[in-house]
This record gives sequence, C-alpha cells and structure tokens, in this order.
Amino acid sequence: MAAVSGPLLFHANLSMTSQPHSLQAIAHRALEMVPANAVIGLGTGHAAATFIQALADKVKQGFVVRGVPTSKASEELARKLGIPIIGLDRVETLDLDVDGADEVDPAGNLIKGYGGALVREKIVAAAARRLVILVGPEKLVPQLGSHGILPVEVIPFAVPLCTRRLATLGCRAQPRFQAGKPFVTDNGNQILDCRVQPISRPDDLDRAIRDIPGVVGTGLFIGMPVTVLVQRGDEVEEMPRA
Repeated sequence: MAAVSGPLLFHANLSMTSQPHSLQAIAHRALEMVPANAVIGLGTGHAAATFIQALADKVKQGFVVRGVPTSKASEELARKLGIPIIGLDRVETLDLDVDGADEVDPAGNLIKGYGGALVREKIVAAAARRLVILVGPEKLVPQLGSHGILPVEVIPFAVPLCTRRLATLGCRAQPRFQAGKPFVTDNGNQILDCRVQPISRPDDLDRAIRDIPGVVGTGLFIGMPVTVLVQRGDEVEEMPRA
C-alpha cells in the first residue's frame, strides 16, 4: 500500500468528516437495546455524547444502568448528567458498548480514533458482548482508509522510530497537534495520523503496525461483534453485514 502524497492537515480540534446536525433518532434507537440493570460502555465523540445525554434522561426517570466510559470527556459528561460510573476492575463483561466510528466498511470493520480515544475505546469494546456503532451515511465506506487517515497511538519516546517504521508500511505519519502542541491521549501517549490509501487487507496492516515497538494501538477495529445503526435524515436503519 503506497503512501498518499500531499500535506497531511489534521488537528485535534478539526473534524475529518462532516457530522450530522442531530443524532437524536439513532441515539434513542440504541437506547432501546439497553436492558435494565446493564453495564454499558460509553463511547467518545459526537454520536456517543448524544447517546449519553439520551441515556441520562432515562436514568432520571428511574432506569438503572452503570456506565464504563472510554475517555475522560465521556466520564465527565456522564457524571455531570447523573449516570453511575464503574471501572473495568469491578466488572468482567459489559452487556453493551455504544460508540461512534469514523469509517465503517460493508463487513462492519471500523476505523476509529479521530477523537483520540482509540485505545480505551478498543479495550471497552473488547470487554463487551455487543458493540453498537452509531453513524451517519457519510461514515460508510467501500473500503477502510477511504477517508485517508488511520490514527495510531504511540508512547512519546517512540514517535521517531514509529514514524520511520510506519513509512515502510506505506503509512506517512505525522503527530497530531492541538492548540499548537502535540495532542496527548488520556493514556499520556501521542497520536500519529497516518495518511493512507484504501486498505485492501486491514487485518494484516493492523498486525504489522502493532508489531512496531512503541505502538500502543491502532484505529482499526476488525472482526468485532458489531451492530451498525445508520441515521438517514430522521430514519434509522441497521446496516446489513456483507
């Protein structure tokens, strides 16, 4: 897979793709999937925040649920809205994890991480029996990598090595910046945003990247038990799996 030429323009405060104005319909559809007394993952980003707000409204009506947030931002929002929070040290398996995605291919594989929470999102998703992904149609792609960016989280000391090794895989990487400084994840790491072309074998690329010393995780979410809900206007549909 060859690297894409041209400048890589990505900053943590910019959206890579347009967001739907409102995701209320899809958030409430996901809410219907949450059983009482459940432990659920609370994702990160616009779609996840909309779901957290809808969940909080139901909690105020007496609905019992506990949430495992995938980021400090999601935890802060959930606590502010009155959703009880629990850690992975107190639960072995989550009933459900509700999150967004930056790309979804026809097989339900994902690219995540434009919001910078990819590692925690992957950990929570792996602990859940079911991953529910909320997206607009602009996130559906024929092949992962179609939007041109693959986030990779690395420890700060390893940024130079990882940048060079990623280049040998056809991934031209640059550190993500926020407010003029390197973006720092909730784990204290940095994000390398890799300029990529559509990825023909994402599972192979994921393994190759994770083999690089210093890489903590990639934005490729492959082969997970996922249900993808797509909001088109005011209508919500479940994406069929290829």
